[in-house]
Amino acid sequence: MTRKPSLFRDLFNMFGAANAAAAATHESRTPNARDLRTLGIDPRQYHAISR
Repeated sequence: MTRKPSLFRDLFNMFGAANAAAAATHESRTPNARDLRTLGIDPRQYHAISR
């Protein structure tokens, strides 16, 4: 059974991923690859992003 697309679920997931990635960055850790993909960032290219 496939799930029906849900704007609310997608937004909730995106805000959660952004929060987790921000917390990891703040703690000088690399964010989880799943969180980066949710935000549209290639995990392999993450370190190439200048701060």
